[in-house]
Amino acid sequence: MNKILLVFFICSASFSSCFKKTENSKWRGANHDGIYFETGLLKQWPEDAPEMDWSFEGLGFGYGSVAVANGKVHVTGIKDTATTFGTLFAFDLDGELLWQIDYGPDFCRSFHGTRSTPTVIGNYIYIASGAGAVYCFDAENGDEIWSVDFVKDLQVDIIPRWGYAESVFIDGNNLICVPGGKENNVVSLNRFTGEMVWSSKGYGEVATYNSPILINHNGNRLLIAMTSGSIMGINADTGEMYWRKHQFQRNSIHANTPLYFDGKIVVSSESGNDNSGLVQLQLSEDGKKAKAVWRNLKFSNLMSGIVRIDSSIYGSVYQRSDWQVISWNTGEILHKSKELGSGTVIYADGMFYCYTERKGEMALVEATPEKFEVISKFSVPLGTLQHWAHPVIKDGKLYIRHGNALMVYSISKKI
Repeated sequence: MNKILLVFFICSASFSSCFKKTENSKWRGANHDGIYFETGLLKQWPEDAPEMDWSFEGLGFGYGSVAVANGKVHVTGIKDTATTFGTLFAFDLDGELLWQIDYGPDFCRSFHGTRSTPTVIGNYIYIASGAGAVYCFDAENGDEIWSVDFVKDLQVDIIPRWGYAESVFIDGNNLICVPGGKENNVVSLNRFTGEMVWSSKGYGEVATYNSPILINHNGNRLLIAMTSGSIMGINADTGEMYWRKHQFQRNSIHANTPLYFDGKIVVSSESGNDNSGLVQLQLSEDGKKAKAVWRNLKFSNLMSGIVRIDSSIYGSVYQRSDWQVISWNTGEILHKSKELGSGTVIYADGMFYCYTERKGEMALVEATPEKFEVISKFSVPLGTLQHWAHPVIKDGKLYIRHGNALMVYSISKKI
């Protein structure tokens, strides 16, 4: 009888979780790899631009992308230079502002603004602040459920130069984040309470700006995370560090999320010396060892992301009009294009979506190992400062965040 009452209580307290299918929203798509599983999208846009469904100007300062799930759009920002607190916004799918909450200090020094993209899992929203804290909120009304401060609670003594920028990874009932440092370098927290599940010690390196991934390699659950000078393979269930490989980048930024496919990991950083650039690591059968297979020092990508389609990698060289197609197997450059300035890239329904960081052009691109062809493009009309937020595609809509502004375009075919 007690078990029956317990189940009834849980379902009553969270009706939508028990009787209504909920959605998730993760950084750079369902698999954190820049691929969005959408269909029925336009293969060419109207001459001026796709139709803009709605826009909002008032997010303040920020570089994080949106999270779209369960009929809501979530994004963060620091409203103005007079405040240090970050704000979490919630809109409905028609652009109506449902609620906004100030959650705590965010990053207000160089490149003032929020960095993290919210992670939505069912009825919960998770964010990491640039000031060094993780938060859990009720997705229905924005109420804070718990928070953990990296400095006060996890004894981190050095915050990254430009603030924390990771988007947290949810592994079942746990949340994984990378505070950096020696004692609590990578940690797993219970995602419902914030309590520590495990902690992985480090080598005193400061945290970096990318987000970890979790892979299943021959039945072994392995977390791939990075700190300022290291790529690490960690047991996802215990926190035991299996291996650590040096990866250099000036200013220790490492902002790109690693990719995994077929027993191999690819990490993309800006080039600076012989241990930098684009590198592929081959995992041992059990994942407890890794070795470098190839390294490409000519492809220097700071924070724009890369996409793997079949046996090729697609992305741009930092601050140069140089889009490249690179062999996943050898690291060889297969094709180059000067048609666009550098910027972020995502992929959906057979097409690449490229958002340039200098001019703020949004381009629809068809690319293969033999070509890189811009089919359509338009200039993003609203917003402020840098064009750094990665676009998001959800239910036939293209979401573009440019600083203070959010723009939503319809990119699905008319039926």
